[in-house]
Amino acid sequence: MADFHQNGNIAQFHNLRSRPLEELEYELESFAQTRKITLILPSLYSELEGPALRNILQELAQAKYIHRIVIGLDRATEEQFRMARDFFSVLPQDHVVIWNDSPRMQEFGKKLEDLGLGPHEPGKGKNVWTSIGYLIACADSAVMAIHDCDILTYNKEMLARLVYPVLNPSFSYQMSKGYYARVGNGKLNGRVSRLLVSPLLIALKKVVGDHDYIDYLRSFRYPLSGEFALRTAMLPDLRIPSDWGLEIGVLSEAWRNLGRHATCQVEIADQYDHKHQEVSAEDAATGLNRMSIDICKAIFRKMATEGTVFTPNTFRTLKATYYRRALDLLEVYDNDATMNGLRIDRHAEEKSIELFSENIMKAGQTFLEDPHETPFIPNWSRVNAADPELLGQLRQIVAEDAAEYEIKTFVE
Repeated sequence: MADFHQNGNIAQFHNLRSRPLEELEYELESFAQTRKITLILPSLYSELEGPALRNILQELAQAKYIHRIVIGLDRATEEQFRMARDFFSVLPQDHVVIWNDSPRMQEFGKKLEDLGLGPHEPGKGKNVWTSIGYLIACADSAVMAIHDCDILTYNKEMLARLVYPVLNPSFSYQMSKGYYARVGNGKLNGRVSRLLVSPLLIALKKVVGDHDYIDYLRSFRYPLSGEFALRTAMLPDLRIPSDWGLEIGVLSEAWRNLGRHATCQVEIADQYDHKHQEVSAEDAATGLNRMSIDICKAIFRKMATEGTVFTPNTFRTLKATYYRRALDLLEVYDNDATMNGLRIDRHAEEKSIELFSENIMKAGQTFLEDPHETPFIPNWSRVNAADPELLGQLRQIVAEDAAEYEIKTFVE
């Protein structure tokens, strides 16, 4: 049985195992009669060949309350785009595959660059941003949900529980964030949340002092989860990070635009497992190495906008404080895993903590050297202000790519 603890900062919704999923889905279907839901799935083509996505589609096919599914497809050739269209055709809902690498999309990207509005780099952030633009152009959904395409333990209850707080018209929440236990294959996972984010936030509170933003982030039981849902009214003003700080960036945007009372977190699964990133200790441009730097920079930038002054001495003290707190937490995680019959690799995790402590300094140095760095992609309100025709053009490009595929398939 789950607990029913509330932290006092943001609302927490637990799975008390007291309500059948069928009853929850029936209520969602009723809400969806007047409040349509669009689900965004950011996907690499390689994930179509992985073990998770086919099961995800089988589960989603049973979710009758979904109005539309938007699949953002990255790193795909023309032939792979066509194969992806066939792959996703099992979905009974209205759905569209956005081929982000198509010639038309490349031209659209150049147009954005000429206006100074183009995303800085390819990746999940750009994928989500483009899909959100398409959703805004459709102008027919009240709620948007996002989750990843590599969830090995996926079932349809995850989505139902994720969207319920923002779909229920009697609730005031504008954003819901999913949380769960990162457990799989007998291991305690979630290394970046456990070994970086949690001890870093504790250390920041110790070094910087009380800060509402730190308390807000610490309220989330799994701040790096890729599952969240938003009411679409806030989407035009949502700034999406182009780097690997996407999840922290979205939480920061919710803090800026909504405040704590309009944000909630919801337990969506007993356990959760997906593709695991390599640490890539020798390459700061990839894996958890890159991710940890981007996450630190995202937190430092947000705190600076809230009035926190950082100096080289601040980051040196923060590194030392973080390192001690991270080792303390590792001891607790090790004991927790043992008590539950799970395992963690103490040696590997201590090496990760050492790497993350160095990356706190690297992120801090980068921030101090370039405090004006703007990793956020311009929001769609700004894009629309620069050229009101761009949203319509994006929707037309997606339709033309789909139509060209249909013609080629027919000819063959």
